[in-house]
Amino acid sequence: MSERTYKATLSQSQGREGWSVIFRHPVLLDRATGKPGRRVRRGLGTRDEKEAGKLIAELNQLLANPAFWQASSRPAALGKFKPVVVDIFYHDMVPEASDPAAVRDAIIPLPRSLDSPYRQVLLVGTTGGGKTTLVRQIIGSDPRTERFPSTSTAKTTVADTEIVLAPGPFRAVVTFLPRDQVRDYVEECMSAAVLAAFHGQSDTEILRRLLNHVNQRFRLSYILGTLNPAANADESDEAEEAPAVTDIPAFDLAPTRALVGSSLGRLRSIAQEHAASLRKELQATGDERVFEELFEDALDSRLREDERFQTLADAFIGEIERRFELLKPGTVEKTKQGWPRCWSYESANRGEFLKTVSRFSSNYAPYFGTLLTPLVNGIRVAGPFRPAWLERQPPLVLFDVEGLGPTPDSAASLPTSLTRRLEQADAVLLVDNATQPMQAAPVAAMRNLAAGGQSEKLMVCFTHFDGVTGDNLPDFKSREQHVLASAENALVAIGEQLGSFAERALRKRLESACFFLGGLHEPLPPETKGGKRTIAQLQELVRAIERIAIPSAPVPSRPVYERMSLVLHVKQAAEEFHAAWSARLGIAVKYGIPKEHWTRIKALARRFAEGWDDEYLNLKPLADLHKELVENIYRFIQNPVSWTGPVPSDDEKQQVFDGFARTISFHLLAIVAERMKDEVLRDWQRAYGLTGTGSTFVRAKIIASDVYRKAAPVPDVRPMPDGNKFLNDVIEAVRASAEEHQITLR
Repeated sequence: MSERTYKATLSQSQGREGWSVIFRHPVLLDRATGKPGRRVRRGLGTRDEKEAGKLIAELNQLLANPAFWQASSRPAALGKFKPVVVDIFYHDMVPEASDPAAVRDAIIPLPRSLDSPYRQVLLVGTTGGGKTTLVRQIIGSDPRTERFPSTSTAKTTVADTEIVLAPGPFRAVVTFLPRDQVRDYVEECMSAAVLAAFHGQSDTEILRRLLNHVNQRFRLSYILGTLNPAANADESDEAEEAPAVTDIPAFDLAPTRALVGSSLGRLRSIAQEHAASLRKELQATGDERVFEELFEDALDSRLREDERFQTLADAFIGEIERRFELLKPGTVEKTKQGWPRCWSYESANRGEFLKTVSRFSSNYAPYFGTLLTPLVNGIRVAGPFRPAWLERQPPLVLFDVEGLGPTPDSAASLPTSLTRRLEQADAVLLVDNATQPMQAAPVAAMRNLAAGGQSEKLMVCFTHFDGVTGDNLPDFKSREQHVLASAENALVAIGEQLGSFAERALRKRLESACFFLGGLHEPLPPETKGGKRTIAQLQELVRAIERIAIPSAPVPSRPVYERMSLVLHVKQAAEEFHAAWSARLGIAVKYGIPKEHWTRIKALARRFAEGWDDEYLNLKPLADLHKELVENIYRFIQNPVSWTGPVPSDDEKQQVFDGFARTISFHLLAIVAERMKDEVLRDWQRAYGLTGTGSTFVRAKIIASDVYRKAAPVPDVRPMPDGNKFLNDVIEAVRASAEEHQITLR
């Protein structure tokens, strides 16, 4: 069989003057097949067709010569070809390192010195619980006229929002999702739309699937708008009401509407063609349920290889790029390929500043077609923000992150991104809805905090307290006790699961740092009883945050632990992790854990394989393994065999245990990330690239055996290289943490 030839061709998107190149890369693996030949489309940075032709000719010379197909050949290529050609070919072979937080730090540094009066506050809670509404009150953002940050009853905060209350002008820096990640989202939306077309769904349903990603983080409707604004009424209803908008930027949406409109017919045509051939190939399958699974998996793989599908994806990316014309005013920093890495802005005018920045966080329906919200992965603003109910500007840094989302399981894991945030946070505000308090998600958050030694940072804010009503609740105190009763049940359950010190630590925080807030969605009237009470609670909250970082005196007596007991807890953690994931993968059965749909498993594999996330919806294997280890080791920590001096008081024990657990948690997160991502990357890629009959089952088997068993083998009495390394890695993390805290592990 002759070797495949690679050739680049010119491309120009509708309505765009610049030229692009399309080619199959001889080295990069195709995301659908896992084989060399990934389709690449990049801008050439020129509007001159003749100049573009010369660049294509150079790229074809490079593609024809395998001597240049190694990353180490880049210097030699630079000596022969133009830099833009070299950048295009080698970009993903040696990708640009990008740390969005570091990019934001370089423009607006966070106050982190030990003697700084600033307190860094992380807000966590369920979607719609009121986190962002509380942030508005703390920064003094008017809920009627400023609406920053944006809120809604659904998932609104999908990018990290960081707010520094500091003197000086108003400043902002926004970082963006990488281009490849945006394209992955677009292709997933298109694939869902094609499947809807295959099932004979209406144009409205196909359009909904196309413009709204299933995980609600990425909504093309915000960027591209909709053909019919009424069709998007469900999203418009989620967003808060606002007065008539007069500052919508001048932007020509005609090309966008033409593209979206034509895409419906194009997607239906693609669906019909592939459906006919796939049905013929798979008609031997008797089980209709099995047929549907095989069909959907095969269809998704074929779409990635279909040039019409990819051309349509190119067109959508081109329209998304056109939105970057809206990055004015401000300064834009771009990657070598021309994709914005960050945008920064400064203004002394608060109104102009908030209006400009809101373009990156808004969910307001009249702005659809001009919003950049789905493209953002982080926003940091700094300025003289101050609430009206406080006479001074509090020295705070607020981190508002994505809501935890609904979960039926109080043992659910926190996202790893949130766990990493805990290390630098001085205070963790758990924001919960007082009308439905202590559901599974906030209980899971408290459980994770306790096991990770973070209880001393916890503060609980019950919002919507004005909605707690009933004939049996005549006054403030009775309503307060009604809400706390739910917390009491949660604490008892956590104590049974993690041990008495976990319950004790959380109970102490609920007694000393619990706040009841009502009417946060409106300006607080100090002349009313309810407004006065909420203002007093908010003032006390700020004072409590400022006190929280005061360190306690060190405990002279230190605990002593047995290594063998630690081994047993690590073994149990690995067993619990595998039992839960075997059920999710459909390989085994565990009561209370349903089998996940194969499409979710494939989407998870894609994120690991392509390296841009370690979770998908409620599937968080990295976080799950970390949680199991941390929780089991926290049980181990509470039972030392002896102390080096007099047995401390319970308060002193709590201080030692939590400090030890906190250090172990962060060491383990690095180990788990390396083992679950870096060391098994090829296996994730192999699992994602599977297609054809039985691929969904084989994918589950690969993830269970070649990924999870390698990453976290269950320690056994028999020698196992992988098992011993995993066990030794965990023991070394505990040993290093013990040494840091002058604790004995013998």
